Parts: sequence; C-alpha cells; structure tokens
Amino acid sequence: MDMQSSGRPDRFYVPQPIRSDGDGATDPGPRDVLRDLENPDLLVPPPTDAGTIPNLKFSFSDTHMRLEPGGWSREVTARELPIATTLAGVNMRLTPGGVRELHWHQQAEWSIMLLGRARITAVDQNGRNFIADVRAGDLWYFPPGIPHSIQGLEEGCEFLLVFDDGNFSDNNTFSISDWFAHTPRDVLSANFGVPESAFVHIPGKERYMFQTAVPGPIEAQQVPDPQGTVPQSFAYRMFAQEPIRTSGGTVRIVDSRNFPVTTIAAALVEIEPGGMREMHWHPNNDEWQYYLAGQGRMTAFAARGAARTFDFRAGDVGYVPFAFGHYIQNTGTVPLWFLEIFKSDIFADVSLNQWMALTPREMVADTLHVGPELMNALNKKKQPVVKYGSYGGAKGKR
Repeated sequence: MDMQSSGRPDRFYVPQPIRSDGDGATDPGPRDVLRDLENPDLLVPPPTDAGTIPNLKFSFSDTHMRLEPGGWSREVTARELPIATTLAGVNMRLTPGGVRELHWHQQAEWSIMLLGRARITAVDQNGRNFIADVRAGDLWYFPPGIPHSIQGLEEGCEFLLVFDDGNFSDNNTFSISDWFAHTPRDVLSANFGVPESAFVHIPGKERYMFQTAVPGPIEAQQVPDPQGTVPQSFAYRMFAQEPIRTSGGTVRIVDSRNFPVTTIAAALVEIEPGGMREMHWHPNNDEWQYYLAGQGRMTAFAARGAARTFDFRAGDVGYVPFAFGHYIQNTGTVPLWFLEIFKSDIFADVSLNQWMALTPREMVADTLHVGPELMNALNKKKQPVVKYGSYGGAKGKR
C-alpha cells in the first residue's frame, strides 16, 4: 500500500459549472481553476444535492506548518473545520533521530504510522513502563495524562495523530522542558535531591521537537522496572490483522475488542477502482476521516431534503456528523485508501442494504415503490465495500 500516492487532475482542462442537464453557465472568472479541478462536485453538484450542509472537508495542505529542528507538524482542528467537534488531527514528520519530546496531553492520543519507523515510550500512573518500535501501518494509543515520547529511527517517519477533542491543539501540550523552564531551581533541587547547579543548562523554554542521534537497538534502551511493564500494550500491528474482503475492496476494523487499551475506534478502508463504501451511517458517533491514497467522492445525507457531495484526495480530512447517511466512491484509477475514526471504543455502522433485507418485504416495497428486482437482490449480510458491476459508473451522472 502506497500511503502517499494520489490521482492528479488534468491541469489543461478548464471545467465549467454546467451540468449535463443544461443547468448552469460558464464562469469566465476570476476563479481558481486548480481548486475547481480538485472539487468537481462542488463546481457541478449532482442533481440530487440539495439544501444547506456545513463544510465537511479540509485539506492538510491548507494548514500552517510548524517547522522545528527534527521535523514538522500541522493540524486540522475545529478551528479549521468547525463541524469537527469530536476529534482533531495532527500530521507530523520526524527526521532520523528527530524527537517529539517527553510530554503528555489532557486528551487521548491515537496514531497511525504512515511512513518509516519510530520508537515510542510511555510510563503509566502506576509506574509501569512501555517501549516499542512502530512501523508503517502500526497504531499506538496513549490515554489522557499518560507521559510519552516519539523518536524517528534510521529512515525517519511520518504519522497521523488523532485526539478525542475537536478543539485540541498540539501547541497546548504539557512538555517536560516547558515545566522545567517555569519551575524555580530551588524547587527542582528539592524535588530531585540534587544541587541547583545540576539545572544550569536546562532549556529556557519548551523544546517541543528537536534533533539528536538515532537511538541504538531497542534492547539497549530497555529500562528495568520494579513495577513491571504496562499490562495492555499501547501499540497494535494493524496490518497483521486479516482484513474483511469483499467484491469492492477490504476493511480492517480496530477497536477495544482487538486493541483493548483504546477508546478510539477506527476502520482502514481500501476501495478498488469501480468500488464504493456502501450506503450506511454510524449509530454511535461522528466520523472523522483521513484520506491516505487515491481519490474519491462522498455524498452526505442530512435529512430534511438536504444532501451535499464532496471530493477527496490524499491528505484531506473529511467529517460526517452523527447518523448522517453517506457513501464513498473511488473516482480514480488506483485504490482509494482512507481511515474512518470515531470517539468511541467500539466501531459500529448500519448498512442500508442489510436493514432493508431484514425488514418485512411488504414494508420496504410499499415505502419505496420497488419490485422483486430490488427486493430479491438485498443482502442480509453486511458488505462494507461493494463493486459497481454493470449497474453504475464510478463518476456517476452529473
């Protein structure tokens, strides 16, 4: 899986806001044609779109980069995407040896490694320690208040951090260097039982991220702990998990049932060209999405006759409010990979197809005015990703 590949729009084509039914007119400008190419379903909405729905998309490419010795970070929070109140995301890169310093948060931290490898450490409230090397596709989770660190290994790394508060900012982290810098030296001396001279060279402000040497083998950094190690691992190898395979792609679901420590549930979805994440909704919480590779589109149904379609590509964040019906289509020529993430310890979704199949036939047929052709095709078993076959096209009809 290439987590950073994505389709590229044709830069020589100038789209116009005219639908195939004749609605619309040309837009002579001023305009940002590159933006229009990236958002064809906002420029030319499907005729089924209607009503007013908040913006459900924001790109990490539109965020501010925090550049530091040892790497960079950027974030998408409720300030950038106001509808996203349940979760916030931070995209971070560490150089070989680059360190995200010893710190902790008021929020839970869930993460997936996108590229490279890193060493993570933590100590829980009972003094039990944890150390692990994580690679592409691995997850980690640190509960609120648990101190931890992250350091890039030989090839460096890039990862996505997700926090269970939409208003979170990584700039509000509790950092060990920041605390030391704002504590009188006589207090530090008394706390650690050493003379004040031991603190002459401590940083004068938060370090946040810094460059140092690549650490040696993990065995050399293990610290014997009289309390023992944490009873539940803070890391999980998602790619070691056998995926759910369907006609249109694959799904890997990770929640507290297979990663017991986590309070954040996630699904890694792969949609093959010509495939679609089936029409569904989530009965327990809002959905925060991160697009890893490829390109796709999603229509969100908000009731009261309102629906809107958004286009996504690698690096975009999507959001679906609680119980909104939606689907995600692969509109490109390579597999579409994305994450569905929830502020919940259990992943849950309701399949439109399965619901209809398990409801009395007369009720469904009378409500929708449909006959045996549809009723006999309904599936009592959930199919998270479906294929179009000969009954549709990935780009739909404008």
